[in-house]
Amino acid sequence: MPASRPNSADEAGERLLSQSSHAEDVPLNSYNHRKWKLFGQAEGAWNEKPKKSGHRRLFRSCLILGFGGIGAFLLLHIISIFLGLTSLVWADTIQRSLTAWSQPGNLGADLSRWPTDFTRDIVPISCHSHNDYWRLVPLYSALHAGCISVEADVWKLPNREELLVGHSRASLTRNRTFTALYIDPLVEILERQNPSTEFTEHDGRTRNGVFDTDPEQSLVLLVDLKTDGHKTWPHVVRQLEPLRRRGWLTLFNGTAVIPGPITVVGTGNTPFDLLVANTTYRDYFFDAPLSEMSDENPPSSSSASLNHPQKSKYNPQNSHYASTAISPFLSRPFLGHITPAQIAVLAAQIRGAHARGLTVRYWDLPSWPRGWRNRVWDRILELGVDVLNVDDLEGVLGVW
Repeated sequence: MPASRPNSADEAGERLLSQSSHAEDVPLNSYNHRKWKLFGQAEGAWNEKPKKSGHRRLFRSCLILGFGGIGAFLLLHIISIFLGLTSLVWADTIQRSLTAWSQPGNLGADLSRWPTDFTRDIVPISCHSHNDYWRLVPLYSALHAGCISVEADVWKLPNREELLVGHSRASLTRNRTFTALYIDPLVEILERQNPSTEFTEHDGRTRNGVFDTDPEQSLVLLVDLKTDGHKTWPHVVRQLEPLRRRGWLTLFNGTAVIPGPITVVGTGNTPFDLLVANTTYRDYFFDAPLSEMSDENPPSSSSASLNHPQKSKYNPQNSHYASTAISPFLSRPFLGHITPAQIAVLAAQIRGAHARGLTVRYWDLPSWPRGWRNRVWDRILELGVDVLNVDDLEGVLGVW
C-alpha cells in the first residue's frame, strides 16, 4: 500500500530531519525554530526602512544648487540679451543720426566742420619728437600724437641754396628739404588755424597755434645744424621768412619775449655768438648746455644770475631749451632704477636751468627694454624735466 503524503509542511520537515544523519542530535522542534528564526529575520529586513546616506543627501543638494545656478544664469543671460537688443535699436537710431548729420540736405550739412578743426580733439603733451624727419609722415605724425616740439637735422651743402634734411649725408635726397618738410606744412596748418573771415577782420588776424584744443601752445621747431654753423645758420634764418612775414614766430623785441605759434630753437652746430648778434630783434633762440647749469644750491640762491635770469649768459631772452645727453650722468640704469647719487646730479642740473627760466630736456634716453625706459621717463618727469625726448610716439601716449 503506498505511503501516505504528508499532511503538512511540518510533517515533511520532521521526516527530513529524522532521516538526517544527525537526526539523533537535533531536537524534534529544531526545524521549526530555524524556520521561524530565518523567517523572522527576513520579515524584519523586509519591514525595515532603508536609512538615507549622508553622501546621497549632499549629492542631491549639490544637484539642486547646480541646476538652480544654471537656471538663474540662463535667465540673466536672456534678460541681458533682451536689454542688449534694446540698446542696439537705440544705438542704431542715434548712429544713423550721427552719420546723416553732415550729409547734404540735413541740419548739420554746414555745421559739422569748424574753420580751425585741423587738429580737433588732439591734446598737446610735453614731448619732443626726436629725429622727427625719420617718421613715416614728418611733422604730422608728431602733431597727431600731441607733441609740442619737433626736430629737424639740416645740412647746407656747397652750390645748393636749399637746406636738406636727414640724419646723415647718405640719407639726403633732393626733395627732402627744410622748406618742403617743415616750413611749407607749418604755413598751411597755421593758415587753416588762423582763417581770415568777417569775424576776425575787426581785431586783426589771429595768432592761434597748431593745436585747436590749446591755441596758445607754441610748437617748438628745433633745428639741429649738421654742417658748419656760421655758414648754415644764415640760411636757416632766411628760410623762416614765410613764418616771420605772417607774424607766427616767437620773438625777442629788445626788451621782452613775445610768444608766437612757432618757437624756433637752434642746436647742434648753431653758433651762440651769431644767434645773439642782433640785440634788438630776433625770432629764434638757443638750445643752452644743461650740463653747465648744475647748481648745488636751492633755487633761492643769492647768486645774481639766478635771482635775475636775464643776467645769466643763457636766459629766456636768448635761449629756450637747456638740453644735454643723459647717458654720461645716468649710464645704463639697471631695471630702470636711478641711484640717489644720479638723482642728485640730475636734480642739480634741473634746478639750475629752471632758475634761469629755461625749459629742461634730456636726450639719449634709454629706449629698451620698454619697462626700464618707462621707469626712467617717470623718474625724470618727477624730478622736473619739462619736455620728454621720445622716439616712440605710441609709447609716450601711455605716460600721459
